[in-house]
Amino acid sequence: MPKPRFSGVITALVTPFHDDGSLDLASYRALAREQLAAGVDGLVPCGTTGESVTLSQDEVQQVVKACKDEARGMVPVIAGAGANDTKKAVDNQKAMHALDVDATLHVTPYYNKPTQEGLYRHFRAVAEAAPTPVILYNVPGRTGVDLLPETVARLAGDCPTIVGLKEATGSAARAQDVLNRVQALHGGKGREDFAVLSGDDGLILGLLAQGGHGVISVISHLCCRELSQMMKAFRDGKHAEAQALARRVSPLAHILFFRTSPIPVKTALAWKGMMKKSFRLPLCPLDEAEEAQLRKMLSAEGWLS
Repeated sequence: MPKPRFSGVITALVTPFHDDGSLDLASYRALAREQLAAGVDGLVPCGTTGESVTLSQDEVQQVVKACKDEARGMVPVIAGAGANDTKKAVDNQKAMHALDVDATLHVTPYYNKPTQEGLYRHFRAVAEAAPTPVILYNVPGRTGVDLLPETVARLAGDCPTIVGLKEATGSAARAQDVLNRVQALHGGKGREDFAVLSGDDGLILGLLAQGGHGVISVISHLCCRELSQMMKAFRDGKHAEAQALARRVSPLAHILFFRTSPIPVKTALAWKGMMKKSFRLPLCPLDEAEEAQLRKMLSAEGWLS
């Protein structure tokens, strides 16, 4: 089956800030360039990992434009555009279409806890607002609402511009259910352009084995090259090599989430000299003991020199 356009290793980029909390676009551009050099297949500016809920509309525009400038069409730019107010999500979709991004990423409406019908109507309104492709994002552990496989399939069947799902329930069975339902669409012809992407960095290889298409990743900030090699090895049928690479990177899926993401990954990137150790409230830096724990874990696995 042909590979969907939005597949492989896609990094959900963090947003660097200066010590005073303002955008650090120079560090952002350098981070994007490093990812491109490491072989990333796509970039997500202003996703939830990018602390999008704390960015103003003007800042979102600046970050997305910087990402597009650095990507230069080499890889897709998938801009975070989700909101828990459908009108805002629709406005965001239109704004990202005006910036000519390759796709948008829309998280399920957080806190509202809509029904499955409400979720369907929300995402359909987004898809119909502008022709830019849409990737759904289901992460019930952070939003309080679960986008069920039957609703995903309904949206994929009714909305041709909905082209993928970032699935972050941590369930292999859930991912398989989504894949089966999408494949059953249109009398079993399926949607060859519809990507099912892991939103859990610890389940990437398992999802590929089920027929999934890649990952929207946090750990790729530190191991993009290894993840890209793992994807290639799997697709080339070199499963032992892919498994070895999965074992190499898998500890990061625990380490970089031992406290609320993106705090650990931004801290690690700061230690590598790539940005300031700066966050926007309500996120805040690790305390001294937590930093020592993070440094110990990363050093033990060889991810911090």
